[in-house]
Amino acid sequence: MSSDPAICGGVLRARGTRIPVTVILDNLAAGLAVADIIESYPTLRPEHIEAAHSYAAELAHEEQLIPLLAR
Repeated sequence: MSSDPAICGGVLRARGTRIPVTVILDNLAAGLAVADIIESYPTLRPEHIEAAHSYAAELAHEEQLIPLLAR
């Protein structure tokens, strides 16, 4: 993951791309397979998806979680 104030306003994104981590996580949350996400965003690689997943897991450990209603 990478953040640079000169690129995408400093939003955390997959390194070497302009794709925000939130886009990756939203796609995973929607149930898309890694292959489908990469097909939609060809600059992504599987390691970007893994890094976004790890980032979300780390945030979950650091934050007080609020239960979500089932969708």
